[in-house]
Amino acid sequence: MPAADISTTALEELSALAVRIAQEAGTLLMDRPQDLGVSTKTSPTDTVTIMDKRSEKFIIESILHARPDDGFLGEEGAERESASGVRWIVDPLDGTTNYLYNLPGWCVSIGVQAEDDSGEWGTVVGVVYSPTTTRLYSAIRGAGALLNGAPIKCNDPVMLSQSLLATGFGYESDRRVRQGEVLAALAGEVRDIRRMGAAALDLCHVASGGVDAFFERGLAPWDHTAGALIAREAGAIVSDLYGGPESAIFTFAAGPALTAILRPRLESLAADR
Repeated sequence: MPAADISTTALEELSALAVRIAQEAGTLLMDRPQDLGVSTKTSPTDTVTIMDKRSEKFIIESILHARPDDGFLGEEGAERESASGVRWIVDPLDGTTNYLYNLPGWCVSIGVQAEDDSGEWGTVVGVVYSPTTTRLYSAIRGAGALLNGAPIKCNDPVMLSQSLLATGFGYESDRRVRQGEVLAALAGEVRDIRRMGAAALDLCHVASGGVDAFFERGLAPWDHTAGALIAREAGAIVSDLYGGPESAIFTFAAGPALTAILRPRLESLAADR
């Protein structure tokens, strides 16, 4: 089913399904076992718990029950080609370190993409659910962004000197050092900086005006797919460092006025290297 052929009703049905699954996965995650079964992935600080895996298993099974021909890509390894022209991009627990330490900055992130006639995938639905705060962010492409059902907009215009920035750090120590150098250069030029630990929520905070901008190097598709749509539908510019699509190399989000100032400044700092 090409993206151009998806009706408004079908998009609303996909959104409702994504919302239901995200909320049910959030309920599952709130029931924390004493032993989280922690292991590591790419580095000793890149952790995964049994709850990441349980949440992904639940989400994928729920998708397949409702839409058996859809494809999916999940952070914890779930992957299948789509036979329907629709695929789901799933982060079953974004902010695992926060979850591990019992901090509130974690969420479930679900993006839905559709394939167009040229074979390109575009995000049509985004849902990010924060169970500890009961904040549900959602968007349908072309229909605006919502927080708990109410419309939201990013902050714009914002001056660089008055901006509150959010960012994240990589798991490799050398990369964190380089990211720290970029922040040190910016610290005297902005209002303040926040590092909260879940990229999907950071993008949603841009969308809802909780922060003025977000940038990070090294995000995977499941980190940014849903949040990027929500931020865009709230009026933010979402891109890489040079105005192209957001990617694993760099993801940036801010209102138009701040984008025109901050993105070139980050480029001058070689923030993507």
